[in-house]
Amino acid sequence: MRKINPEAVREKFIAAQANVISQLKASDPSVEEFSDEWLRPEGGGGRTCAFSEGKFIEKGGVNFSDVEGRNLPPSALANRPELTGAAFRAMGVSAVFHPLNPHAPTAHANIRCFSATEESGTDRWWFGGGFDLTPFYPVLEDVIFWHKEAKKLCDQYGEDFYCDFKKQCDQYFFLPHRQETRGVGGIFFDDLCLDNFGLTLEFAEKVIQVFSDSFFAILDRRKDRSFTEKEKEFQHYRRGRYAEFNLVYDRGTHFGLQSGGRTESILMSMPPRVTWSYNWNPKTNSKEADLYNNYLKPADWLGKQK
Repeated sequence: MRKINPEAVREKFIAAQANVISQLKASDPSVEEFSDEWLRPEGGGGRTCAFSEGKFIEKGGVNFSDVEGRNLPPSALANRPELTGAAFRAMGVSAVFHPLNPHAPTAHANIRCFSATEESGTDRWWFGGGFDLTPFYPVLEDVIFWHKEAKKLCDQYGEDFYCDFKKQCDQYFFLPHRQETRGVGGIFFDDLCLDNFGLTLEFAEKVIQVFSDSFFAILDRRKDRSFTEKEKEFQHYRRGRYAEFNLVYDRGTHFGLQSGGRTESILMSMPPRVTWSYNWNPKTNSKEADLYNNYLKPADWLGKQK
């Protein structure tokens, strides 16, 4: 069935948001929550759930949005110029977590569904999404686990999905001006439109579920590790890369701002504290140098299993 069922998407996405929040609270019961529902003047709205000052999560958010408009923004037209001027509806769930402990990685995920109507009256739909991991003091075991779970999911839907989506993730989360990846990647996909709409929606649902299961498993391993002030300062410095990517390159941020979205919700993903230091470089053979030398370029992580 290729016809879209927008209400089914809305129902599943709202349930996905609730599930991630439930797992967050189980991992960090102390985290403070601020939730609000909002409406967009041009059509649609959403629910923002922001979290802060937890024992383990310094800042995070899990957002749902369902917006409509008369014209697809430029950021959504790169691969589909024929839809210029088309009315659209876009739904999505996004999650980002910035742990307090620098030995625990930052993690991000989103799933999204677009539908648009061509001038001829033909309806078009597609899904996008993915998840990626941004460690500061990486543990190879965690990185391999992250990618194993991603591959396990992808293999259920296509033998080439993991390789294709991992490559897209490595390419997407790359900072050209720094010549480095944002982290160790994961999977990223866009323009996904399988023959069966229900199957495509099911895959998107599982993407956010696998992200949540995998991230909180890693967080629970690392959240109680002791850390120094120097390590915390390095975390703040590396968060600068996260901010740079989101503001300069991220298509989701651009789409939200170009479509007149809610700024507070769009920028929810930004880290709580960031520093920039002029021309800083890690000391040779340091733990910080390990990140730069071994983790900030695409790699066959599953090939590193012992």
